[in-house]
Amino acid sequence: HVQLVESGGGSVQAGGSLKLSCIAAPKYPTSTYCMAWFRQGAGKQREAVATTYTGVGYGRTWYADSVKGRFTFSIDNTTNSAYLQLSVLKTEDTATYYCSVTGWDFLKAFGTYHLWARGTQVTVS
Repeated sequence: HVQLVESGGGSVQAGGSLKLSCIAAPKYPTSTYCMAWFRQGAGKQREAVATTYTGVGYGRTWYADSVKGRFTFSIDNTTNSAYLQLSVLKTEDTATYYCSVTGWDFLKAFGTYHLWARGTQVTVS
């Protein structure tokens, strides 16, 4: 029943910035879950960009080496929203970006994230 609505993509010059938003409606029905941003460039495999594990009293964020220091993943629990701040963009960042949510048990059982947004295009030139 949960839908992920994504926005914020666009076309920017190299070195520019964008902020992607992902709103879950309604809230994902687990108290502990993983959220992630993936991307897929034309003719390329889908790859994970950043992941965040949410839990009571702790959290953990992982970034792909290719985006470390340039992208920032954040969660706003009050609005059930996730954000990906993309800075110092490079042409190789051009891709369709997808936010996704999963419970840990689902991920371990099936090897994939549970729910996916439609994706938003980021083009860097």
